Amino acid sequence: MKKNPYFCATFFSMKFRLYILLIILVLVSSCGEYERLLKSTDYELKKEKAKEYFNAGLYVKSSELLAQILPQYRATKEAEDLNWMNAQSFYGMKDYVMAGSYFKSFIDQFPFGIHAEEAHYLAAMSDYKMSPRPELDQENTKSAIEGFNIFINKFPSSPKVEESKKIIKELEDRLAEKAYLSAKLYFDMKQYKAAITALNNTLKEYSGTKYREEMMYIKLHSLFLYAENSAENKQRERYQTTLDDYYSFMEEFPQSLYSKEVKGIFQKTDKYLKKEITDSGVNN
Repeated sequence: MKKNPYFCATFFSMKFRLYILLIILVLVSSCGEYERLLKSTDYELKKEKAKEYFNAGLYVKSSELLAQILPQYRATKEAEDLNWMNAQSFYGMKDYVMAGSYFKSFIDQFPFGIHAEEAHYLAAMSDYKMSPRPELDQENTKSAIEGFNIFINKFPSSPKVEESKKIIKELEDRLAEKAYLSAKLYFDMKQYKAAITALNNTLKEYSGTKYREEMMYIKLHSLFLYAENSAENKQRERYQTTLDDYYSFMEEFPQSLYSKEVKGIFQKTDKYLKKEITDSGVNN
């Protein structure tokens, strides 16, 4: 016997509606149970439920319950584990501001606890997660570098030391790029003296940065333009500084991507200095 298509569609529709209704009833019941739990004064029950929610990845519910019960378990043998769970809950929610704050607080309260090593690491990771792109303020980047350095110094045998070193290098490059962008802005605004100072400081502080070649080129170019636009009585000294910097650049980057531009700077600088020597000889 053939099945009635209309009957099948109707049956499927009813079954689907019942399924949705069942889900809604479960959710409503669950929400009601949770609301009653929040209002409860049974701290032992709240503690057990907070653990259940945490293990199930329900970090918001876990943290809300922990916020209510943590004062009750202060100075007890369970305080360390409950505070640790609380900090991890915020990390699991990707609320890195609160997570970082709770991990640092945990370190202060339990400096020699069983979770101390991971707390140092995750406190630094929280700052790392908040480190923005180079154009923005880099306070979190600096905090992360400091945090990872503390972690490495305190736990030199940790398996996470190598990863931490890689992250520090990445963050230092971010700071170097931030400094490079600031220096380049000075260059673009034709404030060559400020660009030179900024680049000197950055190259000294972040000597191993991947932007080193580009920064050294911009510094050389800034020195040349600074000399070119200087008062006549200052030009010889500043062109000589440019020439010295040219030799330093070529020694470090003999096959530079900027070879053509650097060669042009050298030729103009050399021409000026030779003319100066010639003119000095004639005048004498």
